[in-house]
Order: sequence, then structure tokens, then C-alpha cells
Amino acid sequence: MLIRRETADDVEAVRAVHAAAFAKADQPGAVPVEATLVDALRADDGWLPALSLVATDPDGQVVGHVVCTRGRVAGEPVALGLGPLGVLPAWQRRGVGSALMHAVLGAADALGEPLVVLLGHPDYYPRFGFRPAVDLGVTPPGPWGPRYFMARQMSAWRPSIRGDFRYAAPFDDL
Repeated sequence: MLIRRETADDVEAVRAVHAAAFAKADQPGAVPVEATLVDALRADDGWLPALSLVATDPDGQVVGHVVCTRGRVAGEPVALGLGPLGVLPAWQRRGVGSALMHAVLGAADALGEPLVVLLGHPDYYPRFGFRPAVDLGVTPPGPWGPRYFMARQMSAWRPSIRGDFRYAAPFDDL
């Protein structure tokens, strides 16, 4: 497996990854919101091309994708929103998601980003250094409760980063 930056040639494959990863058995043919969310994020000012990464198999086929986009805390551009993270079902539980997480977090840290937040399962994401964002004084947007809204401090973290978090605009349409 290789982790690399997404290219223009990967757009369809990335959409297919999220469509398969988030498909619901009880809604065959329905396009999961995550598949169209990435397209909307690409068109948004919050898109950060260096933080849209794909995992490829030995033949170069895209099997996973993760993205971080510009987020804001108390109106300041001092955070990233991570997600979606998707892996083709045949490649799940094989380390692809973990590799993508480590790669995007390393890239965010190298770029000097102070904070990465996500909505996710509290039993999974702490292994990557995430904890409830409210513990850092960062409150969740919209209807999401604090249990699933998590944050990870990066090397550039400052304790003054506190307040309401806001994702890139396309997340408002979810």
C-alpha cells in the first residue's frame, strides 16, 4: 500500500471509495452523503489539497481516502476538520484507515496546524491521540454532542485556542 496526495485523476475513484465505504445495506443504490461531501469540499475555500490523501494498492488502484479541510475556532482559522475517512470494504480491517490517519495527521503537523477535530467513534479515535474536544475548550457545532466530537492537539497547539468550532461550509448542509 502507498499513501500519496490525491490527484485530479483520483476524483472518481475517491467518490467510489466513499460510496462503497458508507453504503447502507437497507438503501441499495442510494449515494451516501460522504461521497458527495468530498466533491463539495473540493469546491470550497476550506479545501487544502495537501491534506487530501489516498491509499493505493500495489496496482495503483485507490482503496482509501482521507481529507482535512480548514475549520475555525471562535472564527479563527486555527483548526482542521478531518473527514470523511473511507476505505473500500475489501480493504477494511487491513490497516489502510490507520495508515491514512497517521499520514494526514503527520502532514497536518508538518504544515504547522495546531488542532485537528473530527466527529467519530470514541472507542476508535483515541488510539490516534484524539480526546473530547470540550476538554480543550473547543465546543461542537450543530447537533453533535461532545462525546463524538473529538480533537487532537498538534505541535503548534496554543491553549488560547478555545471556542466554538465550525467546519468548512459544505458540512453545514449535512
